[in-house]
Amino acid sequence: MVVDVHVHPSFFKDICDNPKRVSFRREQTGLYKTGIKPMELIYTQLDAAGINKTVLFAEDLTTLYGDTVISNEEIKTLIDLAPDRFIGFASVDPHRADALEVLDYAFKDLGLMGLKLNLSKQRLFPTDDKLKPIYEKCIKYNKPIMFHAGLSWEPDTLSKYSHPLNFEEVALTYPDLRMCLAHFSWPWVNETVMLLIKYPNVYTDTSMLYLDSPKDFFEQIFMKNMGPLWMDRNFNNKVMFGSNSPRFRPYRLKDALESLDIRRSTIQRILGTNAIQFLGLEV
Repeated sequence: MVVDVHVHPSFFKDICDNPKRVSFRREQTGLYKTGIKPMELIYTQLDAAGINKTVLFAEDLTTLYGDTVISNEEIKTLIDLAPDRFIGFASVDPHRADALEVLDYAFKDLGLMGLKLNLSKQRLFPTDDKLKPIYEKCIKYNKPIMFHAGLSWEPDTLSKYSHPLNFEEVALTYPDLRMCLAHFSWPWVNETVMLLIKYPNVYTDTSMLYLDSPKDFFEQIFMKNMGPLWMDRNFNNKVMFGSNSPRFRPYRLKDALESLDIRRSTIQRILGTNAIQFLGLEV
């Protein structure tokens, strides 16, 4: 089982029938040249990459930018097209007065499996009081949170909100809240490693900005910047495969991961087993 835990379906054709919404997505994501993809092409690309399941993210920027980039309802539309392939994560703008009602609807009625927050875009530190009832709601429903962490490629973002050390208090205060600090919080990889080792509820994913080729970059990060045995021996149950598609091509990051000189059992964990645990699917 291979699971890509980090995909933004901004240009999946079946939710791109409104040109104004597509234009808004381009402005907010900075992906001005990415083409709209028919669903048949998406399925073919997933098959070619050997990816069985994909986690799709909504993004709610209602109060600061006036709309959702992708709504929870649009994520549900995509899931219904391929429920065996797609897993949906909700989004909520924590500044909304009805934020908790939005989450109740997303979890109970839409059946979404987790929550995605980009606090760099939403202009909040993880310890902001607005977020506390949201964390408690996720715990109530046993839903994990995928936090953007580290550098955000989206326009109008400040990385100070997503430094990994800002999430430590959340990990400590809410030990039952499974949380992923996406992108390995690059460039703060060592700080993320510390959190992975220290807190059982903290995970990360591989969707980092690569500065050369994915293989060269992964070799540098995982085998040189880190000790070559760190992944195998210390946190092999905490790292998940994530591509950050459409910004990066999933098959290139998957190939880069599989090229690393680490145990095949660790690769298997990263590609799927850890995601099943994070998502709560093992039951």
